[in-house]
Parts: sequence; structure tokens; C-alpha cells
Amino acid sequence: MLLLRERADHGYDLANRLRDMHVAEGDPGTVYRALRGLERQGLVRSTWQTSDAGPARRTYRLTADGLADLARQAALLEETHRTLHQFRTRYEQLMEMNGNGNGHSRTNGHSAANGSGQPDDGVIRPPRRSDEGAIR
Repeated sequence: MLLLRERADHGYDLANRLRDMHVAEGDPGTVYRALRGLERQGLVRSTWQTSDAGPARRTYRLTADGLADLARQAALLEETHRTLHQFRTRYEQLMEMNGNGNGHSRTNGHSAANGSGQPDDGVIRPPRRSDEGAIR
């Protein structure tokens, strides 16, 4: 759908563009089946384009519903991106704290990474703040 947002196109050309992006094998049959499914859902509309140089070809373009669905998918991907970024950041912090790169630093069954005394039960926890648990 992103490719159709960039510009209306023919199924065979879309297959080539997908292949260029390394997103899919770019099998035209698979692309045409997907386009027909999107058309049944009302997300894509096709029109026949005639040419003096060859046979008529269908040109596919996004509908208003297709644009809205693409925006919804982009928002979902952005949320996934934020979640993955947060995971990677926390994981990298944990690896830096352990200093051994494998995430397993054990001392008597407790975490030695930050001296927290928390059990080393395989659960990744954020580091404790220095004022956590202090009496105020």
C-alpha cells in the first residue's frame, strides 16, 4: 500500500518495486492476488489503461479508505518501533551493567549487576534508583 501511496502503478511494476526493496520475492501472481484482495476490501481501486504500444493494463491506486488504513498501519508500526527501541535500550543498559556481555552475572543466586540483591530468576528488571526504598 505504501508503494501505491507513492504512485499508482500496475501489478507487474509493483512486483518489481517490491523486489527492489527486498520486501518480497516480487512474484507477480502473489502481488495480483493481494491487489484483488485489497480491492475487495475497498482499499484499492483499479482502472484499465489502454496503450498504443501493447495490451490494456490495470492501474491500481489507493482509495480514501486505503489511505486511512495505511495511516493506521503506519501508527501501529511506529508503536512497535518505540517498543522495540525501549527493549533494546534496556537490554543494552543491562549488558553494560553486567559487563560480561551475556546478561548472566551470578553471585549466590542473586544479581551482582547492581548489588540489588534481587534474585537472578531470568527476569530483566530496570536498574533500581539509588533513592529507591529510602525512608523519607
